[in-house]
Amino acid sequence: MSEHDEQWERKVLIKLAESGVREQRRARRWGIFFKLLTFVYITAVLVLYTDPQLTQSARMTEKHTALVELNGIIADGGEASADNIVTALRDAFEDENTAGVILRINSPGGTPVQAGYIYDEIKRLKQKHADTPVYAVITDVCASGGYYVASATDRIGVRMDNFGFVEAMKKLGVERRTLTAGENKALLDPFLPVDEATRRHMQGMLEDIHRQFIDAVKQGRGDRLKNDVDGLFSGLIWTGQQSLELGLVDELGSASYVAREVIGEETIIEYAVTEDLLERLAGRVGASMARVLHRQLSVPLLR
Repeated sequence: MSEHDEQWERKVLIKLAESGVREQRRARRWGIFFKLLTFVYITAVLVLYTDPQLTQSARMTEKHTALVELNGIIADGGEASADNIVTALRDAFEDENTAGVILRINSPGGTPVQAGYIYDEIKRLKQKHADTPVYAVITDVCASGGYYVASATDRIGVRMDNFGFVEAMKKLGVERRTLTAGENKALLDPFLPVDEATRRHMQGMLEDIHRQFIDAVKQGRGDRLKNDVDGLFSGLIWTGQQSLELGLVDELGSASYVAREVIGEETIIEYAVTEDLLERLAGRVGASMARVLHRQLSVPLLR
């Protein structure tokens, strides 16, 4: 066989190999496409038939007890932000099938502004929906702003921490340089010594917030509160039984107990701010597609 024939055969083999590779790539693309379609279909079916929110929506046509969870620190942008809790409370109160509302709280407190926003909204909703009772159920802890919120319900002080690095900076030889355009712009700067005038101003502000907290609790609890107890508003922590004796709570019981024995509607529906169906579906489909693409692109082209 001549050298020319060998080159011709080599070129033919190369072309055949390249053609095979192109066919394999084309087949893999179609395979990925149909697999993605299958995943989209399966995910959509699973969302429609297993999504708890859709299940609850079907049950909302019946009389029920509405449950709103307040978990964690009450702060803007968090799970227990005033916007999230207030939105859930409004939805719960405005549902015509809500027999009563339970606000289940597990919170160490939070900002007085956010807690005050929720407190005021509960008061407004109680006045607007006078026939719908609202109860607070405390699980592990309900301190400071958490109890501030709870005191607005039908049944059931303020501290600011700071720190300083002045002495440590001296020992380390670190110099603090702060440029401000106002006399009090560096208020509570931990790298500066405590200013007496600033301390008095902040202490006065804290005492004012504390008085607001005490007034709100007394207004919410009324005659049930044992006001003559020393340390009641000093920041001490009380057990459930002690809280009962002090008039801080009305009963010892779970959310299911309140729904069943107090409100009279054992079916509990949770109200919360969540993504809508299309957003959840898009998220799940996107995750499924990413997994399929990862698996497919990780497989060697030639085997």
